[in-house]
Amino acid sequence: MPFIGSYKEDKMSTKVVFRPQGVCSQLITVEIEDNKVKDVVFYGGCAGNTQGVARLIQGMDVDEAISRIQGIRCGYKPTSCPDQLSIALKQAQYEAAKSR
Repeated sequence: MPFIGSYKEDKMSTKVVFRPQGVCSQLITVEIEDNKVKDVVFYGGCAGNTQGVARLIQGMDVDEAISRIQGIRCGYKPTSCPDQLSIALKQAQYEAAKSR
């Protein structure tokens, strides 16, 4: 199962640890606050690409980030690190809503 766990960083932010499936990255951590992407860290994968994606969506509305990266494929694979990040972001939204 890709979702590992979540916890509250403080009263406003939620952090999710996610194990991506079918990509080179081994782990993604996502932190959201007020439905904005606060922080993203990829462990493994193509360092330049994953760092670029993480920085580009930092501060972005979570729904906007999801709509921009969901469905991106990596070569012949049916998914990609950005696509897996969209799944992690959805999980973070769910966990944030659940803990309110």
